[in-house]
Amino acid sequence: MDADGENQYVTASGLSREAHSGTVQQVRLRCTEGSVEWMYPTQALRVILEPNLSSARHTTVCIKPFRSFSGANIYVERAGELDLLVNEQAGRRERVYCFRADSPQHAAVFLQASPQQDISRRTVGFQYELLSNHSWTPDFHRVDEIEAVCRPCNNTELLMAICSSDFVVRGSIRAVSHELDQQVSQVEVGGARLYRQKNTAFQQDQGSGRWGGRIRTPLRCQAKQGEGDFLFTGTEHFGEAWLGCAPRYKDFVSVYRAARETRANPCEFPLD
Repeated sequence: MDADGENQYVTASGLSREAHSGTVQQVRLRCTEGSVEWMYPTQALRVILEPNLSSARHTTVCIKPFRSFSGANIYVERAGELDLLVNEQAGRRERVYCFRADSPQHAAVFLQASPQQDISRRTVGFQYELLSNHSWTPDFHRVDEIEAVCRPCNNTELLMAICSSDFVVRGSIRAVSHELDQQVSQVEVGGARLYRQKNTAFQQDQGSGRWGGRIRTPLRCQAKQGEGDFLFTGTEHFGEAWLGCAPRYKDFVSVYRAARETRANPCEFPLD
């Protein structure tokens, strides 16, 4: 577990004494995000997510299998029953799977290994994140959820976004590409000034000193290329940036200055 207490990384082994005793191995995780790596998978592994009481608002669990994921299925444990969440070929799809936890303080997933002749080179693993009810999820099935994430932010939402988003970056749109199988669009941002980022979704060009990166958004939002500078905000999940508010920079400046004059700005933001 790292110093901030929010990330946890666990490795289990199918060669342990417990794995050969016929009982199910168990691991308990108390952090809101991290990863699980199961080496030499045999029989089953039960992963219990028990976040600290301060994280009681987290009620959605999202799992992203490693690219090498194969040889096991992942089930969600609900009232003593197991519901299939991820099949053993999931690593090829590189997608995220989410489910609602029965309790904000407890969720459990069950990994069941497939019979294998040789487990010596096999590793099963995934990243996980615990999210709040109103937080990001990569699958938008309901019409109201699609409309909510795709509509432009109002002034209040924009002012809050610059204060609370995982990333805030100003730049231009270089290109927009679409991944039909994933149902997402990717906005390539370049020539950017970075104000804040949670992880490393945006990288700095050593020559120009400017920042660039890719931002994902649901395909149904119909992202398009536009001229000029934009202020991009959003969340970061599993190392990827997801779009939140993205006004033209000049429009944001007008909104922010008007709010500052009436002391309605929730935080200070450096204007050029």
